[in-house]
Amino acid sequence: MMRVRPAIMADLDRLVDLASSASKGLTTLPANRDILEARIADSIIAFESDVEGPGGESYFMVLEDTENGKVAGTCAIYAGVGLSKAFYNYKILKITQYSHELNVTSTSHLLNLANDYQGATEVGTLYLDPEYRKDGNGQLLARSRYLLMGCFATRFSEIVMAEMRGWQDKDGKSPLWEALGSHFFQLPFPEADYISGIGNNQFIADLMPKFPIYVELLPKAAQEVIGKTHDETRPALNLLKKEGFRFSNAVDVFDGGPCVDVRLEDIRTIRHSRLATVRKLVDRNKSMSRHLACTIALKGFQSSWLHMLPINRDSVDLDIAEAERLGIKAGDQIRYVTD
Repeated sequence: MMRVRPAIMADLDRLVDLASSASKGLTTLPANRDILEARIADSIIAFESDVEGPGGESYFMVLEDTENGKVAGTCAIYAGVGLSKAFYNYKILKITQYSHELNVTSTSHLLNLANDYQGATEVGTLYLDPEYRKDGNGQLLARSRYLLMGCFATRFSEIVMAEMRGWQDKDGKSPLWEALGSHFFQLPFPEADYISGIGNNQFIADLMPKFPIYVELLPKAAQEVIGKTHDETRPALNLLKKEGFRFSNAVDVFDGGPCVDVRLEDIRTIRHSRLATVRKLVDRNKSMSRHLACTIALKGFQSSWLHMLPINRDSVDLDIAEAERLGIKAGDQIRYVTD
């Protein structure tokens, strides 16, 4: 049985291994023991804290195989980005000009440095061990974040966003970086991307050009990747689109990866989920079907695929073996989604 739960310090060694095996472009999961340890510590505090609204909290969770205790993936929610450090991206602006004398209309696109997402909630750090990319584990990992947000909506912003990894060639080179960023930073692309990914992004404000960039003046190869997702990131983007996320006309300042967003209340998993009381625990039978479900306590939050039989809108029967592995008893409440 697979379950998603908050990360704990005992997961640290395995998380370092996972981060080491992940693509180098996944900068939000760095193979750095000290950084990962700090993220676990911050997450533990977030899950234990009483807060009145979204701040700088981060909720770091793992996918665990309960059969062997192996941590098989990670995901995270950052309650409010850009509050202590600016969260930069390029906003794509469109300008149309007309000359009466020449009877010519000219349309241009500008990249304008912005931090419009200040205070928004970000979902990210989604990584799944290739061995476990089956049986709906990717959906479980990704959508567990929305169940948590649905249970504790006041902890998160009205706007939820995700910043996708931009397109790179087979050698890991970013055409946009080569055409733009490389002229302003004395750093190779992977190093600049890594520094930004771990949250140290003041250098972007210090060194990036303050004036808009005309897209049409960039090389064709750079123009073509603005808003284009990395090949390995497409599955994650598809999951986000199914939840209602849409391209926001903003892109990453380094590689041009798209930023997508949605209102929290419009996220499909949240909108379609409901609270129910567990009527009783029973042996699995043919009348039961599998649903994504979670416990509703913040500390010790858990999410999994559970076989259940909805009795009515407000009560369900659960597979006794699965329920007991999550510590769910008759009379407890759960949140579940039907699709």
